[in-house]
Amino acid sequence: MHDSSQPISHDVLKDTYLQSGEATLDDVRSRIARALAEAEPPGQRADWAARFLKAQRDGFVPAGRIAAYAGTAVRGTMASCFVQPLADSIRHPVGDLPSIYAALGEAAETLRLGGGVGIDFSPIRPQGARVAGTDTLAAGPLAFMRLFDASCELLGASAARRGAQMGVMRCDHPDIEAFTQAKAGGSLATFNLSVAISDAFMHALEAGAEVELVHAAEPGAAQVAAGAVRRADGRWVYRRVPARALWEDFVRHGHERGEPGVLFIDRINRDNNLAYCEHIAATNPCGEEPLPPYGGCCLGSVDLTRLVESPFEPTARLATERLAEIVPVAVRMLDDVLELTTWPLPAQRRQALAKRRIGLGFTGLGDALVMLGLHYGSAAARTLATEVARLMRDCAYRASVALARERGPFPLFDADGVLREGSFASRLPEALRRDIREHGLRNSHLLSIAPAGSVTLAFADNASSGIEPAFAWSYLRHRRRRLAPGVIAYEVEDHAWRLHQRLKGAAAAPTAAFVTAMELSPQDHLAMLAAVAPYIDAGISKTVNAPPACPYAEFEALYRQAWRSGLKGLTAFRPSRVLGSVLQLPAAVATPCHA
Repeated sequence: MHDSSQPISHDVLKDTYLQSGEATLDDVRSRIARALAEAEPPGQRADWAARFLKAQRDGFVPAGRIAAYAGTAVRGTMASCFVQPLADSIRHPVGDLPSIYAALGEAAETLRLGGGVGIDFSPIRPQGARVAGTDTLAAGPLAFMRLFDASCELLGASAARRGAQMGVMRCDHPDIEAFTQAKAGGSLATFNLSVAISDAFMHALEAGAEVELVHAAEPGAAQVAAGAVRRADGRWVYRRVPARALWEDFVRHGHERGEPGVLFIDRINRDNNLAYCEHIAATNPCGEEPLPPYGGCCLGSVDLTRLVESPFEPTARLATERLAEIVPVAVRMLDDVLELTTWPLPAQRRQALAKRRIGLGFTGLGDALVMLGLHYGSAAARTLATEVARLMRDCAYRASVALARERGPFPLFDADGVLREGSFASRLPEALRRDIREHGLRNSHLLSIAPAGSVTLAFADNASSGIEPAFAWSYLRHRRRRLAPGVIAYEVEDHAWRLHQRLKGAAAAPTAAFVTAMELSPQDHLAMLAAVAPYIDAGISKTVNAPPACPYAEFEALYRQAWRSGLKGLTAFRPSRVLGSVLQLPAAVATPCHA
C-alpha cells in the first residue's frame, strides 16, 4: 500500500473522503466495496464486496465522486461529468431541448450535486441577430455564458469542490472570434473553452480557402447590410472569412493563454460507437468524455505504479497479468455505479441507463515509467503505454460482453450500428467483434483517461496524474481551505521520487528516466497521446506542454500534427506571465507548469 504520510494526502483524504467512523484508506475502500455490491444479487453481495475491495487494494481507484458518495447519506452524484443541451430560446423549449434559462437551472442542479458540465453554446443566435417578434437584437452566446459562469461561481463559493464547466462553440458560428478571446481579462473563470472544428474547416485550411460563418437565426439589419445572405437550405451566411485567419486566431490565443483547445468534432462523431443513435457536440470539462445531450459518465483509473515490480531495478517490470485481473472487476464496479447513483436530472438517468457509458482508464503512467527506467519521451515508453492501453481495451470489452450475457446488453444496443465501419468497436480484434455480435455489450463505451485529481493525492501518494508525466519532483501546491476562507500551501513530493529515496537512499542520484513535464518536448507529449489514443473509445485528458520560449510557428504545427495524427482534439500549454497556477515550483526552477 502507498505510504500516504504527506500532509496534503492526509488532509485531502480527511477533508474529502473520510466519513464518520473512518480513519484510513482501507476504510474508504471497504465502504465503496460494500456500497457497490448492493447492486449485485443478494446472495452474492458479500463475495462481490470482497472482490471489489481486493481490486482497490490492487490498484483500482474509483473516481473522487464515487469515493466521496458511495455508501453515504449524502445526496451527490457518483457520475463525474455531463453534457447539458440548450435551445436558441430564452423561455420556451425547442423539441427536446430546454430553453436557455431552463438549461441554466439544469446545469446548476448538476453542479450542485457534484457533476461537471459541458455545454455547446453554438445554438444561441449571434450577437446582433434579429429576435423574432420583437424590436430587440440578440445579446449573443457570450452574454449567456456569463450567466452560466456566475451561477457556477456562486454554487462553488462555499463548496468543498469548485464547479467546472466546458464551453464549446463551433468553428463556423458567427461569434467565434468573440468566443475565442472570451477569457481575456479573467472572465469566465469556471469555464474551459474548446472550439469544435469540422472536417470541412480543416480541408479549407489546408486548401487556403474561405469558410462560411453560418446560423439558422435571421441576422439583424446591420448584418444584412454588411452582406449576410440566406442560403438555399434556409440558414444564413453572416460572413465569409479565410479559414487560416480563424485558425490563427484559435492558435494564437492558445499560445498566449492556453485556451481555447480544439475538438475535431467530426472525427469524434465518426469514431463514436453510438453514432447511429446520438450526435456529440461537446465534452465534459476536462475533455476526456465526448458526450451527447444529457450524457454522463462514471470514471475510475488503475494506478499503474501499483503494478510495477522491483522498481528502479534492472529487473523492473509492469505486471500486466495483474492488470488483466483488475480490469473486469473495475468494469463491473462502474456498471454497478450506474444502478446506484443519484442522477441530478431524470433525463440524465434515462441517457445513462439506455447506453450505460463508463470510463475506465489508468493513472500514474509517468511515475510507472520512471520506476521501470523508461524515459517518457522514448519509443520504449510509448510501446509500453500502447500495450497497456490495448490490454485494457480488450479486457474491458471482453468484460462488457460477459456482463451482457449475465445482465443483458445496454437497451439501445444494435450490433450493426456498434460495429459499423469506422466506429471504434469495428477496430476490435475479430474474436471480440464476433462475441459482441452474438452476445451484445453491456456498456456502449468503456475507456477514458481522466486527470484523476484529488484521488491521486489521497489514494496514490501523489503519483503522476492520468497519462501525464510528473509535474515536478517537489513543489508547492495551493489548496482551498474547506471550512475557512483562503488557501493552504503544501510542500508536495512526487510518489516515484519519494519511493526512490526510500529504496535507494536520499543521496542516490536519480536515473535518466526522472523527467518532468516541462523537460519534455511538445513532440514527446503529442507522441505519447497519439500512441495511446487509438485504444481509448471516449477520450483522453492530456495537456501538451510547450516551453515558455516556444515560437508561435512550432506551437501552431502541434495542432496541425494532432489533426494529421488522427487525434480527437488537443490542448497545448505554454507557460506565461498571464497565467497563474495552483502549483508552484521552487524558486530555483525557472519554468512553471500548468495546474
